[in-house]
Amino acid sequence: MKVSIFDVAKKAGLSVVTVSRVLNHSTSVRQKNREKVLQAMKELDYHPNASARSLASGRTGIIGLTLATLHDSVLDAVVQEINDRLAENGYFLALSISQGDEESFRRSMFQEDRVDGVILLSPANSDVYVMELKKRKIPFVILDSQQQNLSVSMIVVNNFKGGYDATKHLIDLGHSNIAHISGPRSFLSSREREKGYLYAHEEAGIKPFGVVEGGFDIPSGYRIASGWIESGKLPTAVFAADDFIALGVMDAFKNAGIQVPGDVSVIGFDDQIYASEFRPYLTTVRQPFEKIGRQGVDILLKLIKDPSRRNVSMEFDPELIIRETTGVPRST
Repeated sequence: MKVSIFDVAKKAGLSVVTVSRVLNHSTSVRQKNREKVLQAMKELDYHPNASARSLASGRTGIIGLTLATLHDSVLDAVVQEINDRLAENGYFLALSISQGDEESFRRSMFQEDRVDGVILLSPANSDVYVMELKKRKIPFVILDSQQQNLSVSMIVVNNFKGGYDATKHLIDLGHSNIAHISGPRSFLSSREREKGYLYAHEEAGIKPFGVVEGGFDIPSGYRIASGWIESGKLPTAVFAADDFIALGVMDAFKNAGIQVPGDVSVIGFDDQIYASEFRPYLTTVRQPFEKIGRQGVDILLKLIKDPSRRNVSMEFDPELIIRETTGVPRST
């Protein structure tokens, strides 16, 4: 026979109202009575109905998270951190893979009666989501926003500093012919990393080798590096806008007998899991994924508790990770 809330109340010697308050994490219950209810639940092996709790509390206990891809170990790490922090606070995480389509977003689970809040992870077009979430009055936070000057709570990475630090590292090694393969310029992160690259050159009084737009993928790095090889005009160093591009560059060089870093130094961005698994180990710029996930959850839960809170914007610095793919320039 299925155990009910009435059985728990009888076992604990308390009212059904008190048991209900314990189930809904009310702070008005005395600690002694809370312990009685929890002990009774344990002895009876009682598991509260999630739907009933949702109706009673006005909360679902679910946080929605939308992202564009699962093929990214950095985003995976952010999602894992978010999931862990939410679990610690009694929430479940629901994922939605979205390409920024407004209609599909409207049909998703992220509606006011299905989730208590939403985390937007690196959305390409924040406006699609922001308008809908504000209209539905759902608390939300944007992590790694690709748009500036949004009047919402968000966490961003200082991509300008990351691009500057990567380029400055190569300049400090003695390089003066440094190429940059950018990500798609539709992404704010791509544009900011490129600005950092250019500023480091300006500061050092060095003319850039050049900027070529790529995609955040291995094939674009391979294609662009192959073009340099065919032209016979190689830079002495390459700053790639992400690790996948850098791996493509290294693969093209390897196939042509060009040594990294002996002939050309290569540095990436993100610190994907592959960066420290393929030889030579990739010098890169690490995204602070643990901080991003942890602080994102903290901001969202505070907004859920008090929707009238002011928007919060936070910026974290990335970290240069020096490994094996950067060294002094080849001798001429």
